[in-house]
Amino acid sequence: MANKRDYYEVLGVSKGASDDEIKKAYRQAAKKYHPDLNPDNKEAEAKFKEVNEAYEVLSDKDKRARYDQFGHAGVDPSYGGGAGGGSPFGVDMDFGDIFSSVFGGFGGFGGRRNANPNAPRRGADVETSVTISFDEAAKGCKKEISYNSVVTCTECGGSGAQKGTSPKTCSVCGGRGQVMVNQRTPFGVVQTSRVCDACKGTGKVIENPCKACSGNGRVKKNRKIEINIPAGINDEQMLNVSGQGSSGTNGGPAGDVHVYVNVRPHQIFDRRGDDVWCELPITFAQAAMGAEVVVPTIDGKVSYNVHEGTQPGDVFKLKGKGIPHINGRGRGDQYVKVTVEVPKNLNSKQKEILKQFEAATTDKNYAKRKGFFDVIKKLFD
Repeated sequence: MANKRDYYEVLGVSKGASDDEIKKAYRQAAKKYHPDLNPDNKEAEAKFKEVNEAYEVLSDKDKRARYDQFGHAGVDPSYGGGAGGGSPFGVDMDFGDIFSSVFGGFGGFGGRRNANPNAPRRGADVETSVTISFDEAAKGCKKEISYNSVVTCTECGGSGAQKGTSPKTCSVCGGRGQVMVNQRTPFGVVQTSRVCDACKGTGKVIENPCKACSGNGRVKKNRKIEINIPAGINDEQMLNVSGQGSSGTNGGPAGDVHVYVNVRPHQIFDRRGDDVWCELPITFAQAAMGAEVVVPTIDGKVSYNVHEGTQPGDVFKLKGKGIPHINGRGRGDQYVKVTVEVPKNLNSKQKEILKQFEAATTDKNYAKRKGFFDVIKKLFD
């Protein structure tokens, strides 16, 4: 435990950071150290695991509270985590129970302390990330994801007792999980209920804990599953995989897996919403006289007739050649911006031809040039 870094330091946030700030920092760090983006960097892989471990704790309200109070010992079962605080009066007083007994209940007090500990509870949600290419995002793909979750111990079936044995009813509370106590308060002696210390509210005592899970009934496990990534997914978009998160307790359903998708940039294409943009370099002659050119799209090459007199910066549209709409039918368009490339390293023959061409043209051949110099003449003559 001594070599573990502070979880807030790992994510680069302050101790008072909001949930949104923690989530944003996690996504940035996870993207930075993701193994797919650093295939030959073992240090990045270790940091990626460290980042996920930190986020697993700080994104959970209860775990974060324990971590803030007890450090790593508060969230690591092998370190005796889960320690609780005490009353400032030296006795275990539940003021929620006291106010409830005296005044019939105050909003915000009591509630969860007296909740049935054996009621079914949904498992926690888990977050992870996956990196895909621009083409995979546009067309959809299948990817294997890896993440840590808490699952039911297969050795004991979730009972927490060693194989061949079973938990026994708590003799202190009679299996109720709660005991009645008399507490002396400023209002007199009040009888309240509290969680049984002997069984921690479960109503059962495990005399022979399972060695695989140390009596917890659940263990942390790295899981790998294959998911379908739909066509049209965008960078930093989240996919929800239902029922594949941490296992529930007492028969409760499993949580979900939130998968944040990172899309690698493309060498040619730029995505804007569901539209695709790219630049197309053409020659001066092609722009001046028009030509049939080859245009790349996410579906392959297509032919397009550039009209005569095309100007640098002109944009034409290829309808329906963009990204599929992820939540509906159809797809975006592709926009192609024309750039006219000026030739370099001309030889003497090429220069001579251009001189002849220049001599043969007039301002009528250059609409913008003519208009520009007409304005200059009015301003300065």
